[in-house]
Amino acid sequence: MKIAEIRAMDVEAAKEKVVELKAELAKEKALVAGGTRPENPGKINSVKKSIAKILTVINEKNKKQTKEKAKAKR
Repeated sequence: MKIAEIRAMDVEAAKEKVVELKAELAKEKALVAGGTRPENPGKINSVKKSIAKILTVINEKNKKQTKEKAKAKR
């Protein structure tokens, strides 16, 4: 996924996407652990990176909201 696509999502949609990707990652890891050769060996790495990107954007959005709330209290 591209970072622009991730930033366009709202937090709830991003969290749902993380759940989907984690399920996909578990499936791919199970195939490798079972001894079968993966169709696309680089897929595990790309899924991990996508999860990390999404979690980073979620974290950024949460921090931004926290800062805005703190400013509003002043």
